[in-house]
Amino acid sequence: MTESQKSKGVPPVFIDEPELTWMDEHVTELTQEYVLGQRLLHQSLVAAFVVGLAAHVGGYALLSSAPSGPLGLLADLLHALGWSLWTGVIVTIFIQVIPEVKRRQISRAVEAYEQLRGDRERAGRTTAPKSEPKSR
Repeated sequence: MTESQKSKGVPPVFIDEPELTWMDEHVTELTQEYVLGQRLLHQSLVAAFVVGLAAHVGGYALLSSAPSGPLGLLADLLHALGWSLWTGVIVTIFIQVIPEVKRRQISRAVEAYEQLRGDRERAGRTTAPKSEPKSR
C-alpha cells in the first residue's frame, strides 16, 4: 500500500505492480464506460429477457403436453421462471432505464441552456426579457 493510499483512507486493493500498470492503461476506458452509459445493465437486461422468454416458451410447451409428476412440476417451474424473468425486465425498463434516459436528456438541455446563457452574458446581451408580474 502506498503512502497516498494510507493518507486518503483507500483500502489496499491494488497491491501488485502488474495490477497498477493495468489500471494505469485502462482507467480512462473504464471511466468512459461508466460515464457514457450503463452498458452492463443493458446487456444484463437483454440477456435476462431472452433467457426468460425462452424459459417461458419452453415451460409452456412442456405444460401443453400435459405431463404429470416431476416433469409437470419442472414444466410449471420453468414456465413461472421465464414469466418472472421477462416481465421483470419490462418493469425494470419502465422504472429505471427510461427515467434515467429522461434525466440525461434534461441534464444535457439544462447544460446547453446554461452554456448559451453564459455565452450571451459574455457577449453583453441579456438572455431573456424581463417578464412583468401577472395581474390577478
